Amino acid sequence: MQTLVAISGASGRTGYRIAEEALARGRAVRLLVRSTSKLPLSLAGCDIRRLDFGRLSQLVEALRGCHSLVMATGARPSVNLLGPFQVDTQAVQRQVQACRQAGVGRVLLVSSLCSGQLWHNLNLFGLILVCKRWGEEALESSGLDWTVVRPGGLKEAEADPEQQELVVSGANTQQQGTIPRRLVARYCLECLDTPSTVHQVLEITSKPRQAP
Repeated sequence: MQTLVAISGASGRTGYRIAEEALARGRAVRLLVRSTSKLPLSLAGCDIRRLDFGRLSQLVEALRGCHSLVMATGARPSVNLLGPFQVDTQAVQRQVQACRQAGVGRVLLVSSLCSGQLWHNLNLFGLILVCKRWGEEALESSGLDWTVVRPGGLKEAEADPEQQELVVSGANTQQQGTIPRRLVARYCLECLDTPSTVHQVLEITSKPRQAP
């Protein structure tokens, strides 16, 4: 029987690409988004659950029947300095709790390179990297089969992603670098199918592929 993958934050620029890549691989997906979120036409026919991420009961109900969850929710730098704590810490904590209650055993969190670092320019926006690390810690202590993926600077470019080569390493080993969002999406789905990535924090960037 085909397993069902839930994707939270599926209307975001990384989330919708994860959903598209999952569909391209023939996977059954369920999209978890806020009531006001807009989805691209490519996802119009999906199982879409609109909910309040602040309500645990709604999260549990939306996750019932799912085998795995990819969390692509993330705060964007803004004037709302509480946003990172609300989205990258509290919302992740609630999703983890909902997974335990709904019986979702496999969870992947899309975080960020430099997560947990205090002295970083991004922390001017509500200590975003600190809040991301708190979210990671909630997942790591959950008892679930988890993976944390920390991508570098996210690029929108879609042209020739095959011309990019992934650079993958363990926690706190890369400090800079960029990667197209499409490659992040593909890598997250590969991790779901790779048992060796369970209980791992993986940092990913990319570089131009060398000619043979």
